Amino acid sequence: MSMITATAWVPRGFPAPFPTKYDFDEIEFERISKLAKLQLEDAQEDLDQARNGADGAENSKSSSSVEKRSISASKLNEDMDDDLKEYDLEHYDSDVKEDDKGEGMAMFGNVKSLAYHDSNAEDPYITLKENEEDEEDREELQILATDNLLLAAKVEDEVAHLEVYVYEDGADNLYVHHDVMLPAIPLCVEWLNIPVGKDIVDKDSTGNYAAVGTFDPDIEIWDLDTVDSMYPNAILGQGGEDHNAESEVAQKKKKRRKKSKKANDDYHVDAILSLAANRHHRNLLASSSADKTVKLWDLNTRKCAKSYSYHTDKVCSLAWHPKESTVLLSGSYDRNVVAADMRAPDAKAPRWGVESDVESVRWDPHDPNFFYISTENGVVHHHDVRLAPSSPEASKPIWTLQAHDESISSFDINPIIPGFLTTGSTDKQVKLWNVQASGPSMVVSRDLGVGKVFSTNFAPDQEVGFRLAVAGSKGTVQIWDTSTNAAVRRAFAGRVAPVEGEVEERLLGVEEDSSDSEEEEDGEEDGEGEPRQDGWESMDED
Repeated sequence: MSMITATAWVPRGFPAPFPTKYDFDEIEFERISKLAKLQLEDAQEDLDQARNGADGAENSKSSSSVEKRSISASKLNEDMDDDLKEYDLEHYDSDVKEDDKGEGMAMFGNVKSLAYHDSNAEDPYITLKENEEDEEDREELQILATDNLLLAAKVEDEVAHLEVYVYEDGADNLYVHHDVMLPAIPLCVEWLNIPVGKDIVDKDSTGNYAAVGTFDPDIEIWDLDTVDSMYPNAILGQGGEDHNAESEVAQKKKKRRKKSKKANDDYHVDAILSLAANRHHRNLLASSSADKTVKLWDLNTRKCAKSYSYHTDKVCSLAWHPKESTVLLSGSYDRNVVAADMRAPDAKAPRWGVESDVESVRWDPHDPNFFYISTENGVVHHHDVRLAPSSPEASKPIWTLQAHDESISSFDINPIIPGFLTTGSTDKQVKLWNVQASGPSMVVSRDLGVGKVFSTNFAPDQEVGFRLAVAGSKGTVQIWDTSTNAAVRRAFAGRVAPVEGEVEERLLGVEEDSSDSEEEEDGEEDGEGEPRQDGWESMDED
């Protein structure tokens, strides 16, 4: 089994030009040892409790057998010592005594005649220069200023990890730069531009980090500029209390506290379904969970600043307002969407209702008075936040769109090109839409060969504004240059540079290095294993 559940772009200019390799020094070893010790102690306590109900007679019988084995082992060691005494191995490397008949000979008798050099660079017999191998590794890890990073939360053969891709637009190249092992199946990933887990951080400093939500109730934060990391820089949640504890006393107190499954104000107790970083207040990260709560985290202290309970079912999607930096939009399986000011948790927040479970919510970055809702029934709702209904049942959208026959599992709005939307569905189709004053119209529909579509994200930079990252149930990522599609070029003619002659459509992915995907395709439905071009459908052909 292989699938990608979520993706996120990293804007140009934020990744380090030369990411560093993880340095496992004594300080890091001590830190990880303490964390591992606490986890082992917890596991040992659980194991001891499970064994308390065991039969006492069996325990005593086991103890006696262990004692017998110990006695037998000690006798065997005594016999071996007697056999080795005659060789006097304790003095085997003592200096050889001089004999009257001969002269002792040292191991390196000609050491005075050997030539040596102050540095290896002066030695003509050493052809491999110092640090030459390190320089080659450094060049392989280099990220150019014109490169974009793409983060992909992936599950492959029951192993969960975060893959960091490098996308070279000019060279038509996409490859995995490095990856990070995760403790559970990832469900969401969010890029952060602030250093997390550092003791001293300047308020204007920038970073390149990723927050990952999984089926576990904790949020892990990883430094993307460090390769081969063994442990996250920070953990938000109950699992991070030991990670962030300063004293042994605090660690012991927290170790004795059992993990709770009851929703509370300090941490999540169920899977993390959505993450949203506040781009105005960079130290704030919002998270939503299957425990029905929304939590606001302070990344400087790595603590939950506030918990909110606006919904009665799983909260699956979050989005910060582009201008009003304290307003957060949240969508839930209770079929409600709430726009709440995080500064006033007790105030009555406006609610909108939809016909089925909410899949995703998005503000319009080009006109923040409007927002979008996508649902399980394949419908897109377009609302004006200024026209808040008196109750969810009284909701009146500006327009609705039956975009797919199945669930809209992914939805995005192009941050560069106004009116350019994309939807992805479990029906394996990716659709592009042009929203005008008269309403939305489909531009093109594609089956990009990723299986059921779980993620569609437009690139964040002006230079690659038409690039769309798509991923799904087959565990592959495709980068689609939508500007090379004829129907897109006609729909957004005023925003696409004119090109003479025929334009070949660009679709870029990572080549498979095994036959696993081919075997999986054999078991899929008919038609999915066909070449991508055969299943493409476009308004262009009409």
